[in-house]
Amino acid sequence: MLATEDALRLAEEAGLDLVEVAANAKPPVCKITDLGRMKYQTQKKAAEARKKQKTIEIKEIKMRPNIDSHDYEVKMKAVRRFFEAGDKVKLTLRFRGREMAHMELGMKLLNRVKEEVEPIAKVEAEPKLEGRQMMMVLAPRTT
Repeated sequence: MLATEDALRLAEEAGLDLVEVAANAKPPVCKITDLGRMKYQTQKKAAEARKKQKTIEIKEIKMRPNIDSHDYEVKMKAVRRFFEAGDKVKLTLRFRGREMAHMELGMKLLNRVKEEVEPIAKVEAEPKLEGRQMMMVLAPRTT
């Protein structure tokens, strides 16, 4: 334990700065170091951490309730590819005209998708109707 004045004098003699490391500790912990260099190293660590983190995107797949089987397979292939990349998928079903009278077809289609991707994805937002669209959000399973 050193008096503040003594610590400041030692830092000045060494041509460095007295930096408070832990202010809440009893007594407060200080360190004699070059402040500019310390700030530079903290910035580098933060930049490195930002570079390594993966941003999760939400990819959207749009379908219609009476989608053809081949079109459905193409869309499902894209959904699987998005999950492999670690992205979330928002499935949107758009109803037009008289299709609004057959909501059960849309629900059946979304349940079919849910069952198909069950091993690789989990439902983050259950299917819900918003105006003329039915939406569901799926997220990749973490192992």
